[in-house]
Amino acid sequence: MTPLEFDARHLWHPYTDVADPGPMHLITGAEGVWLTCADGTRMIDAMSSWWCAIHGHRHPAITGAMHDQIDRLPHVMFGGLTHEPAIALGRRLVAMLPRGLDRIFYCDSGSVSVEVALKMAVQYQVAAGRPGRVEFATIRGGYHGDTWKAMSVCDPVNGMHGLFQGALSVQHFLPQPPVVLGAEWPEDPELAGIAPLARLLDEAGDRIAALILEPVVQGAGGMRFYHPEWLRRARALCDAHDILLIFDEIATGFGRTGEMFAMDLAGVVPDILCLGKGLTGGHISFAATVAGDRVATRIGDSPAGVLMHGPTYMGNPLACSAAIASLELLAEGTWRRNVAAIARQMHKELAPAAALPGVADVRVLGAIGVIEMKAPVDPRVAHGRAPGSGVWLRPFGRNIYCMPPYVITSEDLSRVTGAMVALASNPG
Repeated sequence: MTPLEFDARHLWHPYTDVADPGPMHLITGAEGVWLTCADGTRMIDAMSSWWCAIHGHRHPAITGAMHDQIDRLPHVMFGGLTHEPAIALGRRLVAMLPRGLDRIFYCDSGSVSVEVALKMAVQYQVAAGRPGRVEFATIRGGYHGDTWKAMSVCDPVNGMHGLFQGALSVQHFLPQPPVVLGAEWPEDPELAGIAPLARLLDEAGDRIAALILEPVVQGAGGMRFYHPEWLRRARALCDAHDILLIFDEIATGFGRTGEMFAMDLAGVVPDILCLGKGLTGGHISFAATVAGDRVATRIGDSPAGVLMHGPTYMGNPLACSAAIASLELLAEGTWRRNVAAIARQMHKELAPAAALPGVADVRVLGAIGVIEMKAPVDPRVAHGRAPGSGVWLRPFGRNIYCMPPYVITSEDLSRVTGAMVALASNPG
């Protein structure tokens, strides 16, 4: 049995039919933006391996830090013990985050980061004498991960977890913010889409612990970009009702939108922030949930006295070392110029797709390029064409998109945009 035959017979892949998985490529190496297949074929990783390899694969600064760390201390429990990589990473995060976000809880993955944030919100409300506030508000079109509670705040109709709707906690779903990024903000609260939030908090605020959302960019929920003013209005409403505001920046953090964080586009600071993906430059799974003293000290006053969560690999030294190296690369500052150049080039090279009969919209923000189709796109078609085009794309829903590493060259980016337009012109 060949490796690919064994894979097809025994291994489950994400969001894949085990009986008919479609084309599968055996990857034997990766460097920079390139993936190498077992047969020698090379493909540009236009997905940054699900949006995390922001510096490209096997960046020597990150792999060097990991090699050094694994020879000294690959892992130790974080309960009652600490280590220099965790402290050094914490210093960097506190320095780069807005004032008021300085209590860091390290996690295993983005979904776990969301779970921790939701727990923080409930424990905060219980400690504040509001034990009835155990529900959450969010906006439709959102995606916050695949773990159980995180699924409950993902879009229940158009999201990926509708199958579990009857088994999940029922949350409060608001309409998607209707005003897109770059449009004029209407002063009418109904037209602006903020009135539904005001009504919800007036009617059910005594049951809601927090509002959770992806700021400005809704990723897996449709690659939709909405107006930052919605976040500013939401911040004021949450403050008025003492409801916490949680930002999920797992996909957008660390430069993807052209700003260090998507929340910088709005100038809004949440009470709790979820980070992941690009935190380690895609070299090892790691995440963080960050709050401020107001939340952290209040949780200390809760009946439990402590935050009731503690992953086995919390604060893993190997992951912390990778994250330190990734943040050091960002501190050099070239990412901002690179992302701006990527955005300009994608605006130009994706624009012709707007004239194609099957295309509904073309949009770009930072290092995110999207061709939205009028009908769903079968990802297996893109997978099958990838070796020939030399570009690895994984469309979802109606979206053909790319989120390339920031180090991609203009020549390689042209190959990516060309493959996207070609797929849009012949998606089946």
